[in-house]
Amino acid sequence: METDLFAASLAALAALAGVWLWFLAADRRERRKRLLARTEGRYGLDEKKPGSGQQAGPGLARGLLDAVGRVGQLFAPKKPEEISEVRVELIRAGFRKASAFTVFWGFKMGLALGGLGMAALVHATVLAEALAQIKALAYLMLPGLGLYLPTLWLRMAGAKRRKAIRNALPDALDLLVVCVEAGMGLDQAVFRVSSELRAGYPEMSEEFRQLNLELRAGKSRRDALKNLAWRIGIDDVNSLTALLIQSDLFGTSIAQTLRVYADAMRTKRFQLAEEKAAKLPVKLLLPLIFFILPPLFIVIVGPGVIRLMTVMGGSLR
Repeated sequence: METDLFAASLAALAALAGVWLWFLAADRRERRKRLLARTEGRYGLDEKKPGSGQQAGPGLARGLLDAVGRVGQLFAPKKPEEISEVRVELIRAGFRKASAFTVFWGFKMGLALGGLGMAALVHATVLAEALAQIKALAYLMLPGLGLYLPTLWLRMAGAKRRKAIRNALPDALDLLVVCVEAGMGLDQAVFRVSSELRAGYPEMSEEFRQLNLELRAGKSRRDALKNLAWRIGIDDVNSLTALLIQSDLFGTSIAQTLRVYADAMRTKRFQLAEEKAAKLPVKLLLPLIFFILPPLFIVIVGPGVIRLMTVMGGSLR
């Protein structure tokens, strides 16, 4: 059994080495092709003329992503429900290219093969004299960890993006209120707010820019707002889009709707800040007991204890 596991791990390492060598060879051929086209005065579809300020060709990172995407196409799930679930998580994390799904699965399989190679290395060094059950556990845990790490990273990236959008929403609503009350339509206000938020809140700016592009492409305001709520996946944005759709449907004032909801969001953000401040003493209790008070007692009581021990030791002599 141990021989079969070791042979399988060596085969996985050989496959990884083969993929890496193929990638290097493809990148070298691409560089040679670009150099030949540049010397002959020709430029391909992906080539940029000198002085355009952009890098010519796909480059190393793009070539690596293409290679990982090809690997992901072989191992990606084929069931529509599994594909749609992962695609929704990728979209809400900000990865919206068509190749994001296959690249994600390519990284999962690459890390799994890397975990298998790491298990073989641990088997040959640290666990050379361990029990067979422990070795089998290493061959199961390390590839499994490699499969799980991209999923964990994707969830963390999505949570980070949603948190950034949630923090940016009150300020974005205030800007929308100012623009709408200044006489702009909702479409123009969304475009102006997306440009204003580009430096401070890039995630919110990107979502508003996508909303503006859908509106310009001819999609109805209702569908564009529903797509905005679906892409972000936050309850606050769902409520906002529902209010805007109802306001547009019944002909009520959009400026008044935005103002009321902006006030509610500002109050909610203030309440969340108060909640975090109220939790702070409880969170500081354990560090205070285990890490702050013991050194403080040593510093305060320590010199007196040492002096008392010296005095008592001299009196007993």
